[in-house]
Amino acid sequence: MVVSGDENAQLLLVKEKVSLLSFKSGIVLDPEGALASWNSSNIHVCNWTRVKCNNAGSQIVQLDLSGLSLRGRISPALANLSSLVILDLSRNFFAGHIPAELGYLSQLRQLSLSWNLLEGKIPFELGFLHQLVYLDLASNRLASDIPAPFFCNGSSSLEYIDLSNNSLSGEIPLKIDCALTDLRFLLLWSNKLVGRVPQALSNSSKLQWLDLESNMLCGELPSEIVRKMPQLQFLYLSYNDFVSHDGNTNLEPFLASLVNSSNFQELELAGNNLGGQIPPIIGDLSTNLVQIHLDENLLYGSIVPHISNLVNLTLLNLSSNLLNGTIPPELCRMGKLERVYLSNNSFYGEIPAALGGIPHLGLLDLSKNKLSGSIPDSFANLSQLRRLLLYENLLSGTIPPSLGKCINLEILDLSHNEISGTIPSAVAALRSLKLYLNLSSNHLQGPLPLELSKMDMVLAIDLSSNNLSGSIPTQLGSCIALEHLNLSGNMLEGPLPASIGQLPYLKQLDVSSNQLSGEIPQSLEESPTLKQLNFSFNSSLGMFPTRAHFCR
Repeated sequence: MVVSGDENAQLLLVKEKVSLLSFKSGIVLDPEGALASWNSSNIHVCNWTRVKCNNAGSQIVQLDLSGLSLRGRISPALANLSSLVILDLSRNFFAGHIPAELGYLSQLRQLSLSWNLLEGKIPFELGFLHQLVYLDLASNRLASDIPAPFFCNGSSSLEYIDLSNNSLSGEIPLKIDCALTDLRFLLLWSNKLVGRVPQALSNSSKLQWLDLESNMLCGELPSEIVRKMPQLQFLYLSYNDFVSHDGNTNLEPFLASLVNSSNFQELELAGNNLGGQIPPIIGDLSTNLVQIHLDENLLYGSIVPHISNLVNLTLLNLSSNLLNGTIPPELCRMGKLERVYLSNNSFYGEIPAALGGIPHLGLLDLSKNKLSGSIPDSFANLSQLRRLLLYENLLSGTIPPSLGKCINLEILDLSHNEISGTIPSAVAALRSLKLYLNLSSNHLQGPLPLELSKMDMVLAIDLSSNNLSGSIPTQLGSCIALEHLNLSGNMLEGPLPASIGQLPYLKQLDVSSNQLSGEIPQSLEESPTLKQLNFSFNSSLGMFPTRAHFCR
């Protein structure tokens, strides 16, 4: 009996239909009913939901079930879809192992199984997918080594590899005689990979995105490798064990290797314990650069003014290093800066008034340094400022009332300085504060401004360890979002307002070490949210609440 071509195609399609139904049988939950049409004998398989066939309607070429919240296991029967070009099961809840049989889908060009609950090893058979261009197994529970055929003997036409956010171990198995010349994206972040960046990666001269962050990779920063990637745009090497050149003393060779990457946009080297100074050549990097993360290293010396050549930079993070010297006023030339992190260093001298001329600045963190002098009045010009963190310095003078013009401010922390004077009413009236106001451990004096009551979105207020006097305003009960209030270590007197106990979300209240008197409001005892109350070391507060976590 001779079977015609049409009949053969029909038989093949029937076989593929059976394979799909076998796959469906492994799905235990389909919350959106996406595969309901697969049960109907009246609907042609090429018209089933998320199934696509070739133009002749004879073979299935695409199965895209992404983002349907399906639960179950991936059936090996999918290997019978011999003409499949695209298989996308991402953003579901598939569990169990990746079937090794998927390695026999010889026409497959795109495989995406990311954002599932898959575990175990990556089958080495996936290295047989010689047509593969796009591979994404990210955000699963995959473990063990990366199979060598993935990078060698597999598809030399691979452009996209994402194995990030798993528990993969061992070295990156890219040998010197392997050339992934078309590779543009290599994402291996958040695994347990060890060893050095393989030299063979320098063959991937078209690479645009290299993310090896949060592994245990070691050795010198891969200068000679990235030097051969002129199209590189994103380089993430943070939180590994890399060192700089010349015995971890010289960052210049690595930065020099990036100078010819004219489209370079983001550099992340945080958390590597890199030594050396920030060299002037940093200013020769691409003017397309928008983010630099050099935080949590061992960098020393000053910030070179050359960095201001990076006129399109929006984020600069140099926090938690050994940097010193003064903060260069040239930073104001970087007019697109939005976030500046210089905390936890040893910067000294005054805060440059020129920083007030950065129009888009939304976050400025200069905390934990040795900065002195006053807070510049020019900060009033920072209309986009949302977070101002100046705590743990040697700042003196008064709080500029002009800070009240920062109408988008959400966090203001000036604690642990030498600031004196009163709390300006214009600052106390900042209704934009959504997270916290911390002016503690200074030399502030005078009364609590009534304008504090306008902070109806603030979660925490800490004015402790100052010389504030007068009574606690009843109007503080208008701070309806307040969860934490610390007024301890002042010279406040009079009674505790009942309105404080009526704050609907209050969890912690500390008014210890003041001169308060009168009865404890019943509202504090009855508060359903209050977990910690400390009113010890006061003059003559009355009845003591019975709840054990309230201290006197």
